[in-house]
Amino acid sequence: MRDLWRENIGEALIGLVVVLVAGWFIYTAWARTGGGGVGDTMHVSGQFPSVVGVTLGTDVRVAGIKVGAVAAQRLDPESFQAELTLALDSKLKIPSDSSAAITSEGLMGGTYISLLPGGSETMLKNGDIILDTQGSMDMMGLVGQMINRTGDAPADDSKAAAPASTTTP
Repeated sequence: MRDLWRENIGEALIGLVVVLVAGWFIYTAWARTGGGGVGDTMHVSGQFPSVVGVTLGTDVRVAGIKVGAVAAQRLDPESFQAELTLALDSKLKIPSDSSAAITSEGLMGGTYISLLPGGSETMLKNGDIILDTQGSMDMMGLVGQMINRTGDAPADDSKAAAPASTTTP
């Protein structure tokens, strides 16, 4: 009977560890996507022509410092642009004429949204829309264009560029 009791306690402890790890994972995912404290975040949105590399939880930064995350994304059926909802720290006062640009940390770095504060006296509020946005660059497309353009050498104009020889009698 004592062995059965020890076996059940071991299984119960393993089950408890699994439940705690799953709970930690769910909490981290929820907090990272802005779902975590409704009172301490505000949600603003913006439409972007391209959001390549942006997913739920992508950082939103001001001057390189994380101030929020992407909370939702959807395709606008009328303009066919991607609409992102950004969960920002509500304590942060961002001017309403600020702009948002999708950028990367480098050639091989991660993607994030950079907020560039404007100069307006009025500040963004919950539910506001950022009008000035810039989508992400397609790095593979740019590399492909550079590779293809290197093969387009200009025609050999050496004959046309050479001065005509003149003979004097």
